[in-house]
Amino acid sequence: MMARKTKEEAQETYSALLDAAEKVFSEKGVTSTTLNDVATAAGMTRGAIYWHFKDKSALFQAMCDRAFLPMEALLGEIVATPGKEPLAALKQLNIHFLHLVSGNDRQRRVFDIIFHRCEKTEDLAFFRVEDEKRTECLGKVQAIIQRAVDEGKLHPDTDTWIAMQANHAFLLGIVHEWLEDPQAYCLIQHAEDMIDMFMAGLVARPPRKKT
Repeated sequence: MMARKTKEEAQETYSALLDAAEKVFSEKGVTSTTLNDVATAAGMTRGAIYWHFKDKSALFQAMCDRAFLPMEALLGEIVATPGKEPLAALKQLNIHFLHLVSGNDRQRRVFDIIFHRCEKTEDLAFFRVEDEKRTECLGKVQAIIQRAVDEGKLHPDTDTWIAMQANHAFLLGIVHEWLEDPQAYCLIQHAEDMIDMFMAGLVARPPRKKT
């Protein structure tokens, strides 16, 4: 019972440190934030941070991983369900992403930190790890688009790699600009219309392989 309590307390400390990191990174930016800043915001000592994270890069990585987990879970679920109509699956994935970022304070804050309050430096191993994870996730999206080609939903000469890149850029572009001024419009309200516009273009004029 004591061991279980200790484990639960450790998890509570871990979560509290991630919450504090989100808050301080959002206020000061990642580069300007120190581990002391995070510890103070969490009401803890630096020792508590080093018990869970070896450095600021590891703390930043864990904060992002926690925010990305719901999206990665949905992507994995869709890929593991081959019977699902692929274009419907891609639409669902895209809308879910926009809803997640705009409707969840944690996701919105973390994406704002990555886009607007974080310099891409060698000190942040997150970006090296993220390149690998990004490649893996985009590969899964490309596989969904390839299924659409295989099932005759898209032109047989569709360049699935370019289609995947366009899909990715469209989503990140929306989020990046919306986070500059979230009050400009309700992203949740308009997400489906925006995705329908992209999907209609993908079906009507998919990128073709160059010969």
